[in-house]
Amino acid sequence: MDNQDALDEKLATLPAKPGIYQFRNAAGKIIYVGKAKNLRNRVRSYFRSQQQHSGKTLVLVSHITDFEVIITSSEVEALILENNLIKELKPRYNVNLKDDKTYPYLVITNEPFPRIFLTRQLKRDGSTWFGPYTEARQLRSILDFIGSIFPVRSCKYRLSEENITSKKYKVCLDYHIHKCKGPCEGLVPEEEYLTMIREITRLLKGKTSSMIRSLSDTMQVLASELKFEQAAEIKTQLESLKRYADRQKMVAGDGLDRDVFAVAAAENEGCGVVFKIREGKLLGSQHIYINNTNGETDAELQARVVEKYYLETLELIPDEILLQEALAADEEDALRAYIVEKQKEENQEKKNIRFLVPQIGEKAHLVEMCRQNARHHLEEYLIQKQKRGEIAREHYGLTALKELLHLPKNPQRIECFDNSHLQGTDYVSSMVCFEKGKPKKSDYRKFKLQTFEGSDDYAAMKEVIQRRYAGTLSKDLPLPDLIVVDGGKGQVNTAYLTLNDLGVSIPVIGLAKRIEEIFTPQHNDPFNLPKTSPALKLLQQLRDEAHRFAITYHRKLRSKRTLQTELTTIAGVGEKTAYRLLEQLGSVDAVAQATMEELKAVTGVKIAEAIYSFYRP
Repeated sequence: MDNQDALDEKLATLPAKPGIYQFRNAAGKIIYVGKAKNLRNRVRSYFRSQQQHSGKTLVLVSHITDFEVIITSSEVEALILENNLIKELKPRYNVNLKDDKTYPYLVITNEPFPRIFLTRQLKRDGSTWFGPYTEARQLRSILDFIGSIFPVRSCKYRLSEENITSKKYKVCLDYHIHKCKGPCEGLVPEEEYLTMIREITRLLKGKTSSMIRSLSDTMQVLASELKFEQAAEIKTQLESLKRYADRQKMVAGDGLDRDVFAVAAAENEGCGVVFKIREGKLLGSQHIYINNTNGETDAELQARVVEKYYLETLELIPDEILLQEALAADEEDALRAYIVEKQKEENQEKKNIRFLVPQIGEKAHLVEMCRQNARHHLEEYLIQKQKRGEIAREHYGLTALKELLHLPKNPQRIECFDNSHLQGTDYVSSMVCFEKGKPKKSDYRKFKLQTFEGSDDYAAMKEVIQRRYAGTLSKDLPLPDLIVVDGGKGQVNTAYLTLNDLGVSIPVIGLAKRIEEIFTPQHNDPFNLPKTSPALKLLQQLRDEAHRFAITYHRKLRSKRTLQTELTTIAGVGEKTAYRLLEQLGSVDAVAQATMEELKAVTGVKIAEAIYSFYRP
C-alpha cells in the first residue's frame, strides 16, 4: 500500500467531532497543527480541490505524508489545545505569535492588606491580575498615579493578625510622608484598607466615572459628619482622579466597554493591535507580533490574534468586540463558548458579547485608527530587524510606500525632481532616479530651463515634466512607477495636470521640506509619517539627492557664466587658463587683485601682463 492509499484510508475514518489535527512530513515531524469543529470536513478539505488553496497551503499539502487527530469534548477544548501545541511544537507552517510571557502584569495580592506591584511571573494564587501590558513605561506611570492618591503599602511584611497584634513591625518612612497608613502597626482598619483596594480595582478596570461619583458621595458624607480632615483627603484624591480621567482620550460617546482589533502584515511578518476602551475612553493598547504570515489573509491573522489575546488576557470581557475582518462562523462560536466558560470560572458578569465589523461611522473610525497603529508598530519592528541585518531597509521602504499610496505594486523605479536658481537666474532642474530603493546615477538628468523668465517654480515644474515625459527622454528612459517632486501642493498639482495633458498616468506626490509633509493631488490637506517610517526615510533620501544634484549643476552654470563674462573676455585667456587661474587663486576677485608675480606664476608673462592691464587700465 503506497502513502496516498494510507492517507485515503485514514481520511475515510475521520470522526465528525471537534478536535485538533496534526500533519507530519516524511521525517515524521509535525509541520502544522489546526483545530476544527468537524474534523472530518476540515481535514478532508486539504486534500480535495487544491485550486482553491493559497500558495502556502499548496506547499503544506505537498509535504504531508501522515496525520493524526485528537478528539475533544468541545470547540473550547480544541481552541485551548491548539494554542498550547503551537506554542510547544512551533510547527513550520503555522502562524507564530510572539509569546507574552516576558510582558509585565499588575497584581493585587491575595493577602491581608494587599500590595500592588509589577511582575513578569504569572501565578494562579487567587490574586487579582491585570495584563499583560506591552508597554512597561505605561504600567509604571499607572503605578505612580495609584501611589500618588492611594496610600497603599509597599513593604513585603506578612501582615497577619498575630504579627500586627504583637507589634512585630514598625512603620517606615512611607507612613511619615503620608504614602501609607501604617497597617503594619494596626493604624488603619482592614475593612477601610480593602475599600481602598476595591476603588483601585475599579480604576484599573477603567471605571473612572463610577469611581468619581463614589468618591464624591463619600466626601459629602464625611463633610456632613464634620470629618473635615478625612473629607479633605478624599477631595485631593478626587481632584487627582479627575485630572487622570481628563487625560484619557474619549473615543466613543456611548460609554460602552469595547476591545478593538486590527492587523497589518508585510515581509512574512505581522502585527496585531488591540485597543482597550472602557466607558468610552481609550485606556491603552497592546500589540502582538506575528511571523510566518505569507499566504495568510488579514482575516486569518486577525483570528489568531483575537484567540491568543482572549486565551491569555486577564482583563474583563467587554460589551463589544470590533474587528477589522469578520471571524469565520466556527471560530466565532468557539471563541464565544470559551469566553462564557471564562466568565463562569472567574465569577465575572455574564455578557452577551457582540462581534462587529463596522463599515461607517465612529466605530469604523476606531478600527481604522487601530489598523494604522498596527501598521506603525510593524514598520518599527521591521526597522529593528533591518538594523540587525535581517531584512533590506530599501525593500521595506518600497513596500511601505506601496501601502501608503495604495499603489498596485512596489514602486521599483522612482524619479524625483527639484528646481534651483538664484533670484530667477540660471534656472535649472534635476531628475534623479532610484531603482529598487537605490540610486541609479546613469539615469540622472539635468535641465537648463528656458521657456520663461524670472522666478516661477510652477512654470519650471511644468517645463521639466514636459521635457522628461514628452521629449526624447520619454523614449530613452523607462517610465517610473512613482514621481516625487520637492515642494508642496502647488508643485504637485502642476506636475499632475501636466502629466494629464500629456496623457501619462503615473502617481505623483510632493515632499515639503519644512515639516516633512506629504502632498498628493487627490487630497487638499497634507499628511505626516512617523519619523522612523522607512517610507519617509526613502522619500527624504530621494529629495536630498535631487537637491544636491540640482545645486551642483546650478553652481557649475554660475561659475561658467562668470568665466565667460569676465576672464574669457581678456585677450589671450581661454577657458582652460581661466579655470587654472580660479583653481590657483580662488575667485575672479582674487585674480583682479593679484600681483604681476602671482599672475606670472600661473599663466606666463604675456597673459599675466594682459590680465594685469585689464584690471588696472
